[in-house]
Amino acid sequence: MTRRPSSPASPVPPAGTLPPPIHAGEPAFRATRLALFAGGFSTFWLLYWVQPLMPMLAHDFGLSPASSSAALSFATGAMALALLPASLLADRYGRRTLMCGGLLAAALLTLVMAVAPDWHGLLALRLLCGLLLAGMPAVAMAYLAEEFDPAALGSVMGLYIGGNALGGMSGRLVGVWLADALSWRMAAVAVGLVGLAGAVYFLRRLPPSRRFVPRPLPFSAEGRASLAAGLREALGDRGLLALYATSFLIMGAFVSLYNYLGFRLAGAPFFLSHSVIGFIFMLYMVGTLASALSGRLSRRFGRGPVLRTMLGVMAASLLLTLTDALVLVVAGVAGLTFSFFAGHAVASSWVGARAQSAKALAAALYLSAYYLGSSLVGSSSGLLWSWGQWTGVAGVLVVAVLLALAATWRLSDKG
Repeated sequence: MTRRPSSPASPVPPAGTLPPPIHAGEPAFRATRLALFAGGFSTFWLLYWVQPLMPMLAHDFGLSPASSSAALSFATGAMALALLPASLLADRYGRRTLMCGGLLAAALLTLVMAVAPDWHGLLALRLLCGLLLAGMPAVAMAYLAEEFDPAALGSVMGLYIGGNALGGMSGRLVGVWLADALSWRMAAVAVGLVGLAGAVYFLRRLPPSRRFVPRPLPFSAEGRASLAAGLREALGDRGLLALYATSFLIMGAFVSLYNYLGFRLAGAPFFLSHSVIGFIFMLYMVGTLASALSGRLSRRFGRGPVLRTMLGVMAASLLLTLTDALVLVVAGVAGLTFSFFAGHAVASSWVGARAQSAKALAAALYLSAYYLGSSLVGSSSGLLWSWGQWTGVAGVLVVAVLLALAATWRLSDKG
């Protein structure tokens, strides 16, 4: 399907006369990497700061552990549903506009959460925040795949996902420490202000797309034909389907671990305070390291072997969290965090490499599965808490990771 050439007002030349992609070492390489790192940091900072506050929210609002997880699952579920519409809008109007606008608006909404009147008002604001934050993950992978030379893509993707990890860790730490010392409302103010600063930096530093070529919206006959062709490509490749399934399962396992681990560590035999439990989220630093190393590991050993190894480490790490020795529980959380972020970096860059013309659509479907896993598995696994507490939760998470391993068992770097 031939893409529609750019409008005269667009700075992007028609297809066939596009400038060369960005290579490692060029001035634009560093600026774009840092901007995407800041964007990824701010997105996950704004999305996940409520996660360690779930025991506190459950106490304040009289909720069960599964019900308190709605503070996160409403946002991630809304994000999952908005990813495909966001990718279609970005295909027509450009990547930069959608990413910057959504990030700025989500930061402002987080500030408003400080005056949310009740639990339902908080959930409504979290849902809107998830819708707006969808612009970044829906577009970032397509932006990187378009603008960067394939040889540099793994490194840039690893840094972007490393920003996700660092933002997720920092937001959780700041959120729980401020909430424990002051209140969750003051935590919302701090998180919103930092998110706003990150959004402004991203807006000022991200270069305009040079290789973007607009596509029509799917309202016209041409637009519907373009969308249908993209869906055939994105859903017709068994390898892409395996990667979508993997993202759903491993993200569900990862989020569930951090959703309900606080409930376990606050009870017997650990009896840790909220602030001390917050230190567990510093293990996200190993996720940042894993994301940065994933590109190098994939180039040396191949994407398939690295991804399957990381899934095996995830399953083994979950088993460690079943012990009553705190040091082994922490080791299990560290192992799962490292292997999850490495596996996600490999799988997400693999989607961009496998997809041909429908890169943005394939990325949106991958991330829709990713955030649906966070929302659906992250909430439903909490129902097992009332049945078997942490043993029940961890058991179903091990099954989820093994299913992901089965889905990728025959997946090859060559096709």
